[in-house]
Amino acid sequence: MTKIKNFTLNFGPQHPAAHGVLRLVISLKGELIVRVDPHIGLLHRGSEKLIEYRAYLQALPYFDRFDYVSMMTQEYSYSQCIETILSLPLTLRTESIRVIFLEITRILNHLMAITTHALDVGALTPFLWGFEEREKLMEIYERVSGARMHAAFIRPGGLSHDLPIGLLDDIFKFSRNFRRRIDEIEELLHTRIWKARLIDIGFTSKSTVNNWGLTGVMARGSGIAWDIRKLQNSRVYNQLNLPIPIGLRGDCYDRYLVRLEEMRNSVNIIEQLLEITPAGAIGPKHGIIAPARAYLKQDMHALINHFKYYSEGFTVKPGESYSSCEAPKGEFNVFLKADSTNRPYRCRVRAPGFFHLQALDTLARGHLIADLVTIIGTADIVFGEVDR
Repeated sequence: MTKIKNFTLNFGPQHPAAHGVLRLVISLKGELIVRVDPHIGLLHRGSEKLIEYRAYLQALPYFDRFDYVSMMTQEYSYSQCIETILSLPLTLRTESIRVIFLEITRILNHLMAITTHALDVGALTPFLWGFEEREKLMEIYERVSGARMHAAFIRPGGLSHDLPIGLLDDIFKFSRNFRRRIDEIEELLHTRIWKARLIDIGFTSKSTVNNWGLTGVMARGSGIAWDIRKLQNSRVYNQLNLPIPIGLRGDCYDRYLVRLEEMRNSVNIIEQLLEITPAGAIGPKHGIIAPARAYLKQDMHALINHFKYYSEGFTVKPGESYSSCEAPKGEFNVFLKADSTNRPYRCRVRAPGFFHLQALDTLARGHLIADLVTIIGTADIVFGEVDR
């Protein structure tokens, strides 16, 4: 009697379509996937523990490196935690500038997600076109922070610097031109081959979304209108027109369409904010929570506080805070516990990519091995946040 067993295959960890150091152990029956076992642990740095041994300001750059495609959204969650514990009010200008850059970050992420996904499936041109637009946004990042990726721009109590002269005008010019780029990428990808590779692949039901804790595009692509930006009591988001695009089938094609529409919405949000962003300060003039720059030669207390801010940092009164942010990949949440010292007593990060990866077996079963690449692409996994 012939005994047939499943074929086991390693996918990764350095596969060009693995989107990071991902290793999958795949059980195959012919070319059909029977089981997918994700293995992580090749990137682990223990970042949450490292943060607990750093001053609050020194810990900020770690958040840029969790998801190195959505940098400022993670800075925002971390800063928001500290501001909640300290009951620290923000100026309206600070909040408006933060939201502008959160939406710029969303465009950066979705351009990367859609174009690298297209590259995985076999389309090269969208990748080249999309990265030309990403370069323009990276230049905007660089102009406000001096860094193209790890900005450390959003900080507890405000921002690292105010905006340089003329930047808002340049952002407006970009937004007007970028609408056409989205249309061009969409026109390029809406082909019979692209639809055949995505439609009815990686179907995600609403129950799967709830059972596995999927958020962001993974939830909205399945018809769940869940967006943290609509739920937060934000002075900025509450006065904006913010529709929530949702999918109908919950497959890879719906998730692709939702990302396209979210980029259009981000452009609309940016243009709305460019009209209403007020003048004013970006944070306290001086004090323990923020450095003093303009007052150093006139105020000795400001000089002392400036020195202490960058040497020993600032202390945070005892308390706990949990901050949620609608990051481009899903909900990025941070828990902080403070104990009256200059560093967090406990830090815990809830990254969306970890939950999306654990559902990969459910999404991929019964599909061809070539479809696995498509599913990973629409899950939008980055291993900096998965294997922290």
